[in-house]
Amino acid sequence: MDGAGGSRYGDVAVIRALATRLREQAAEVAAEAERLVRLAEATGWTGRAADAMRERAHDGARGLRRTAGLHEDAAEALDRHAAEVERRLELVAGAERTFAALLDGARDRLGGLVDRLLDQVALPPPGHRDWLTFDLPRFLR
Repeated sequence: MDGAGGSRYGDVAVIRALATRLREQAAEVAAEAERLVRLAEATGWTGRAADAMRERAHDGARGLRRTAGLHEDAAEALDRHAAEVERRLELVAGAERTFAALLDGARDRLGGLVDRLLDQVALPPPGHRDWLTFDLPRFLR
């Protein structure tokens, strides 16, 4: 659906695709954390320096797990946003349907006069969020 200035807004599929990609990245980052720990533990190196390296690897893995968790949190936020966008898009569609029904009723009552009056009204484009704040013309009330 087009928004002001021709830009796209409310594309639920794009929002959900972003959430999916964030989840995939979270899984990749979490897997990398586990790989880092496995490699550090699997080395045959011993001594204080080896212990320090393993500790650093475990610290790095904790940071990677935190990052993976933040990716998951962002994906959940995008899913919530997508649900809200869907709800609002349905409100827009409902407002458009209501207007169309009122317009059909007025055409039945007033015929061609409605179309001449409607030519003087600036209607929002189909699917535009401005349908939520659109004031009905007096001849439709």
